[in-house]
Amino acid sequence: MVAVGSAVPERIVTNAELAGQVDTTDEWIRSRTGIRERRVVAEGELTSDLATRTAEQALDRSGLAPAAIDLVLVATTTPDYYFPSVAALVADRVGAHNAAACDISAACSGFVYALAQAVGQIESGLAEHVLVVGAEAMSRITDWSDRATCILFGDGAGAVVVSAGAHADERSFAVELGSDGSRSEHLQVRALEPGNRFIEMNGGEVFRFATRAMVEASGRVLERASMTPGDVDWWVPHQANQRIIDHAVKRLGIDGDRVLTNLDRYGNTSAGSIPLMLAEAWQDGRVQAGQQLLLVGFGAGLSWGAILTTWAGAGVEPS
Repeated sequence: MVAVGSAVPERIVTNAELAGQVDTTDEWIRSRTGIRERRVVAEGELTSDLATRTAEQALDRSGLAPAAIDLVLVATTTPDYYFPSVAALVADRVGAHNAAACDISAACSGFVYALAQAVGQIESGLAEHVLVVGAEAMSRITDWSDRATCILFGDGAGAVVVSAGAHADERSFAVELGSDGSRSEHLQVRALEPGNRFIEMNGGEVFRFATRAMVEASGRVLERASMTPGDVDWWVPHQANQRIIDHAVKRLGIDGDRVLTNLDRYGNTSAGSIPLMLAEAWQDGRVQAGQQLLLVGFGAGLSWGAILTTWAGAGVEPS
């Protein structure tokens, strides 16, 4: 990865505002999730709008001309349309007219899946520069009368540019992807039932799955790279629930100071959460060239994914 960008809506929805809509309190939400506020798209603001903004930022920081991009991948479960893809819209808007484009649907694991596909395309010689975006307008599929889910989700996007030659140290790169469709009913949105296209979640089952998946996926990529948790500079988990993150950190023996989180301000932005966090940490100078990153996500499918990689650090420096 050589450059990164982010985009979030302007509107902030606090826990106090939600407490006026459903039976909850700020203290209840914070104690169980770690979230205090989230961003929500404005009327008429779409996933493609967030995706385009973050893509433009990442491209600008990469120093590449849009025409140099060979492939645009957008990880999302909240597309503007069934078709065309959000990726096709983004490619057109940023001027990547030479690029192939498609969306990847793996829910909260989507960005990790898309990043893995980008690296595969580059390593196979099919692409030299790939723009990878994670973007979601989760508020569009959230039932705001359902206390169990409305407190969790928010809208946001992040993007990275992946280029050939950015993974010179092959030992430091590893990927783990997986899915268990037999448990899909625990986290789903129905597509073919009008009036019922909202997130349905079995919170207990998802919590148990997530805590195990984050630990196991992280452990596998470390083992494949012959590395230990102490070799990782930054662990970048999917921002779903602070208790899930804390559990995984304890199980893995990771130094808490090396864990990147912004869950409290954005909530669960699904495929947008990891790149949004990565962009923020690069912007404030925490993520620097040559550092080892472990990105790990989990979500509907039920799916999971982890990538161990080195931040290349090329492009425009943060200001």
